Amino acid sequence: MEKIKVKNAFVEIDGDEMTRIVWKMIKERMLDPFLDYRTDYFDLGLENREATGDQVTVDAANAIKKLGVGVKCATITPNDQRMTEYNLTQCWKSPNATLRGILDGTVFRKPIMVSNIKPVIRTWEKPVTVGRHAYGDVYKNQEMKIPGPGKAEIVFTPEIGEPVRGTIHEFTGPGIVQGMHNTEKSIRSFARSCMNYALDEKIDLWFSTKDTISKTYDGFFKAVFEEEFENYKSRFDEAGIKYYYTLIDALVALIVKTKGGVLWACKNYDGDVMSDLVASAYGSLAMMTSVLVSPEGHFEFEAAHGTVTDQYYQHLKGEETSTNSIALIFAWSGGLRKRGEMDNTPEVVAFADKLEAAARETIESGTMTGDLVPIADPNPNNRKVNTGEFVDAVTEKLVSKL
Repeated sequence: MEKIKVKNAFVEIDGDEMTRIVWKMIKERMLDPFLDYRTDYFDLGLENREATGDQVTVDAANAIKKLGVGVKCATITPNDQRMTEYNLTQCWKSPNATLRGILDGTVFRKPIMVSNIKPVIRTWEKPVTVGRHAYGDVYKNQEMKIPGPGKAEIVFTPEIGEPVRGTIHEFTGPGIVQGMHNTEKSIRSFARSCMNYALDEKIDLWFSTKDTISKTYDGFFKAVFEEEFENYKSRFDEAGIKYYYTLIDALVALIVKTKGGVLWACKNYDGDVMSDLVASAYGSLAMMTSVLVSPEGHFEFEAAHGTVTDQYYQHLKGEETSTNSIALIFAWSGGLRKRGEMDNTPEVVAFADKLEAAARETIESGTMTGDLVPIADPNPNNRKVNTGEFVDAVTEKLVSKL
C-alpha cells in the first residue's frame, strides 16, 4: 500500500530500559511500513543526558515549542542507586519535570478502557481523567538537612523594600526543611487548561486542595480557580457540565462512589499520586495515557508509566518478557492524531484511530500481556503473549483495518 503522508515533522523523545526497546518495536512494525513521517529526534536515555549535561532535555522541550507536537518514551529519574549504576556525575532532575517546567503545561492522564477488564471500583463506568498541574511544588523545591539546633526561616527579598521573614521551625536537634513555590501565571494557565479540557470533553470538572490547612498556598489555588471559572460559567452551563470544588480528602472519598466520566484537577504532587491510583484501579499502570498541554497549544504525548526496569533486567539476561505496550502505542497515536488535526490531514487522524482500535481489540480478543491476564474477564480465548508477540498481534489487527 502507499504510505500515508504526515505533512509536518514532530518531536520524538527516546527513553530508557525496556520501554526504549518496545518504543523501537512500535516504530519498526506499526509505523514505518505505513507512514511517511519525519521526526526531530532527541535521545533522553540516561547516558545521553549525562553526556550532554542534561542539555538534551532542554533542547527537546524547545523543539516541542517550535513544532507543536511531541511524543515521548519513558525515562529514568535517577536516585543514588542509579548514580552508581550509570556512573553519573550528579542526580539529574526528572526529565518530565524539566519538560513540564519549560512548557508550563497541564498533564491530563486518562485510562484506556477495554470491555474485558473491569475497573476495581465497580461503580466506575467511564474514565476518570486526572488533570495534573505541571509546574512547581515539590518538583522545583529547595531542601536541606538541618544538622542541629537553630532556626529555619522562609525569606522573601523584594526588589524594592525590606525582606519579609517567617519562622518555619525552631530546631532543638537535627531535622529537615523544604521550600516550595508556584506562580500565579502558571496556576491560572492550569485552571484555564482544565476548563478548556472539560468543555472539549463535555465532562464535569472537579478540583481539590487542602486550603483548610494550607490557607495561603492551597487557598490561592482555590481562589484562582474560582476567579477563572467566572469567565467560563456561561459556557459550562451551555455544555451542561459543572465545576465543583472540595477538600482533597473529601474528593478522594467521593470519587470512588461515582460512575466516572469527570476531570479531576489536582496540584502537581496530588496528580502524580492519584493518576497512578486511578490507573491501577482501571486495570494497569500500562493502561494510562498522558498528554502535556501548554497554554500556547503545544502537546507532548507519553505513557504514564515508568521504564519497566524489572523486565529490562530479565531481557538483559536473555529471559522472555511480557511488557504491555498499550500506553506507548497510545503515545504515538495521540501525537499522530494531534499532528493530523493541526495539519488538517484527516487520513493521519484516521490512522491514529485505527491504531488505537487495533490495540483495544487485540486485548478484547483475549491476546494480552502478563499484567492483564489475572485481571481480565475469564475466557478460554485468553492467552499470555510475550512482548514482541503482542506488538505483532496489534500490527496484524492494524493491517486488517488499513
